[in-house]
Amino acid sequence: MAYYELNEQEQGRRESLAKLRELGINPYPAPLYPVNANTKEIAENFKEGDTTYQDVCLAGRIMSRRIMGAASFMELQDSEGRIQVYVKRDEICPGEDKTMYNTVFKKLLDIGDIIGIKGFAFFTQTGQLSIHAKELTVLSKSLRVLPIVKVDADGTVHDSFEDPELRYRQRYVDLVVNPQVKDVFVKRAKIIATMRRYFDAAGCLEVETPILQPIPGGATARPFITHHNALDVDMYMRIANELYLKRLIVGGFNGVYEFAKDFRNEGMDKTHNPEFTCVELYAAYKDYFWMMDFIEKMLEEVAEATGGCTKQIMGNEISFKGPYRRLPILDAIKEYAGVDVKGMNEEQLRETCKKLNVEVSPEMGVGKLIDAIFGEYCEKNLIQPTFVIDYPVEMSPLTKRCRHDDTLTERFELFVCGKELANAYSELNDPIDQLERFEEQAALKSKGDDEAMYIDYDFVRALEYGMPPTSGVGMGIDRLTMFMTGAETIQDVLFVPTMRPEKF
Repeated sequence: MAYYELNEQEQGRRESLAKLRELGINPYPAPLYPVNANTKEIAENFKEGDTTYQDVCLAGRIMSRRIMGAASFMELQDSEGRIQVYVKRDEICPGEDKTMYNTVFKKLLDIGDIIGIKGFAFFTQTGQLSIHAKELTVLSKSLRVLPIVKVDADGTVHDSFEDPELRYRQRYVDLVVNPQVKDVFVKRAKIIATMRRYFDAAGCLEVETPILQPIPGGATARPFITHHNALDVDMYMRIANELYLKRLIVGGFNGVYEFAKDFRNEGMDKTHNPEFTCVELYAAYKDYFWMMDFIEKMLEEVAEATGGCTKQIMGNEISFKGPYRRLPILDAIKEYAGVDVKGMNEEQLRETCKKLNVEVSPEMGVGKLIDAIFGEYCEKNLIQPTFVIDYPVEMSPLTKRCRHDDTLTERFELFVCGKELANAYSELNDPIDQLERFEEQAALKSKGDDEAMYIDYDFVRALEYGMPPTSGVGMGIDRLTMFMTGAETIQDVLFVPTMRPEKF
């Protein structure tokens, strides 16, 4: 019984399914099928007269068919591409029984069905690489009609599957009919693999930390809350893994990193998803100057691994070749907003925001007021990779104070195309200063700032045992993938972006 109303084509496919079973053909057989080649491998290596691919076994979806008399053609798509298949009745039905060709192939198979083919590679008289089928096996009957994209002789595309709502909800269909989408996710895997090799070569250890946490620490963000039945306590989905990784530095590791799933119960737009992937790395006896150099070199390697250091991003030609500009945040505000906010108190900053037409709210303190001005006037101008450095102490509750000015912190954020890509510090390792800053955050929370940090007394206790001078960085993998692939939205680099549940 279907859970939705079947159209005529879907009803026909279910009838074909029943007929296959009547013929004794299992439309969903046991999974083992002896694939020994793929379409890309054959296309790149097969030459006329070559005997290498005379006994190939392929599997994939039927994407088109040209049914003729005793011989037909179809196009087969596997994970690597497409290839033409030549199907001759007397080849796949060598005996008197021609059911596999006359009935199964011609009448009961449809576009989208997954089949196996055994045969040999050859070139047709028109020079097209093809597989001459000697055997055909049904591997999975498709009951839904694929939205097949067609291109006519003039290059005009018909029936394209482009509706974002459908593409993101049914990524499995998107990947089948828009195979170029796979390239984004292949590059995403290369990005992570390149970063992992780079971190390992630097002597850092990959670790895992909790996703369910009693205190949502490490960032200023609104968390998702859940309940642990066995312990009868509320728990929080991780907003960052920073405090757990720094505990490991206290424990004696000189370098640790983690590719983490983080969750923030906040807005959604083209560059934000509530569930996202972030990598954080912490290195003992390093500072934020070292980290800037480290990140520059890493991004060069990542860019090269995904097609070169120059990328087209959001209409801009971006070079990831270092060195990047290093711009103090207060200088950026002076440059782009035309005001000097250094030393201003909360009241003065509110008045400045009013003059600059920057929207603020009563619970915002000094740090968020400065951040609001920066966000409104500066970020959009930071197109080429730029390290914005030396944030005021009020904006950075986990960061060591600058050695040249104790009102500032040794922090940088990396911006590309007006978007933050990375956030890094010379980490605060003074437990007394850290507790005071946590208490300042708690005061902001009491004023109504639900993104302010909680006090993590266990983390303070860890610092009291002594944490060496350390530099740390966090970088969003989803946004980095956008930049490295030229994707316009974060949804295009997530297999399953967060969406409102579908009603069936």
